[in-house]
Amino acid sequence: MSWYIYIIRCKDNRLYTGITKDLERRVKEHNSGYGCRFTKYRTPVQLVHSEEVISRPEALKRELEIKSLRRVKKLELIG
Repeated sequence: MSWYIYIIRCKDNRLYTGITKDLERRVKEHNSGYGCRFTKYRTPVQLVHSEEVISRPEALKRELEIKSLRRVKKLELIG
């Protein structure tokens, strides 16, 4: 089963990066206020980028790479 690395844009234009096995469910969780503390009061959120990888270790590695990018680079990745 695939893993996904995703970036969502919050209503205040902040970006959040995470990983999941079920992208649609995870975005719904963020929008319902149960995704995480960071997005709880920043709803609605919008999925702006996702990547699919084969394993959780690969997903964690890529998530760390994306989280270490400056905002400008993240915006370039989003397109």
